[in-house]
Amino acid sequence: MKTFRIIGRNVRDAFKGVFRNFSLSLASISCITITLIVVAVSIILSYNVDNFTKLVEEDVTIVAFLDNELTDEKIDEIKDQISLVNNVEKYEFISKTDITKDMMESSDIFESIMKDWSEDENPIQNTFQIKVTDINKIDKAADDIKQIDGVTLVKYGEGMVEQLVSVFDIIHKVCLISVIALILVTAFLISNTIKITITSRQREISIMRLIGASNLNIRVPFIIEGLILGALGAIIPIILTIYGYNAIYTNFNGQLFSPFIKLLAPTPFVYTISLSLLGIGVLVGMFGSWRAVRKHLKI
Repeated sequence: MKTFRIIGRNVRDAFKGVFRNFSLSLASISCITITLIVVAVSIILSYNVDNFTKLVEEDVTIVAFLDNELTDEKIDEIKDQISLVNNVEKYEFISKTDITKDMMESSDIFESIMKDWSEDENPIQNTFQIKVTDINKIDKAADDIKQIDGVTLVKYGEGMVEQLVSVFDIIHKVCLISVIALILVTAFLISNTIKITITSRQREISIMRLIGASNLNIRVPFIIEGLILGALGAIIPIILTIYGYNAIYTNFNGQLFSPFIKLLAPTPFVYTISLSLLGIGVLVGMFGSWRAVRKHLKI
């Protein structure tokens, strides 16, 4: 029971500290709120960029065009050789007949042009569509496939794919660094704000020391105060994250700029981000308070 009374008293003192020094508390809450909004944007952007990069990697396919004069036996040999290429995850043979059929079904113009083609007149080539395990090594796999006898051409969007993945990788890292930097800046600002609070309450702290309060009893209310400030500062960013992201997702039909850039579904994404923001706010508030007490409270 004594432990619960001590905890209750510390929580009560922390709330008193928040409202007693309301202007300083409001400054800390505002600092946390603004920073967490930027953190939320950075996290959302980072996750969506990472998701888009994965979608690009999943969609990238090496297309190997075959000589139309090849026999079925030779095509089977090429299939076996492709299976031995490093970094090849899976592959599929698509005949020129199937390609022609798909093209005719996709467009009336193609159908009017191709419908009278005989097998010999059809200039479309048989192909292998190949998926790789590691997109960063796709150029090496494409070069190896190109060397196979009977393969006349290999295409996978070379140059553009590597550049696109590289750009999104940079954006992802910048977002991550930004989140870490913002968290550290927030902790520093909260630390300085609470340091001012501690300075303004030196008389109260001196009285606590005179009546025999331990170092822990003096520190704990300030740390709980930082927790409260962090939780309060996270409320607006959480609301903006949940309702803002849902609104963006709904208005853009889950796509951004083009059908190829798909946004992550709001559920459970926004709730995971919200819990992260609450956790960051609380931890940063507690850390800032602890740092201020440890470095600036003379006990």
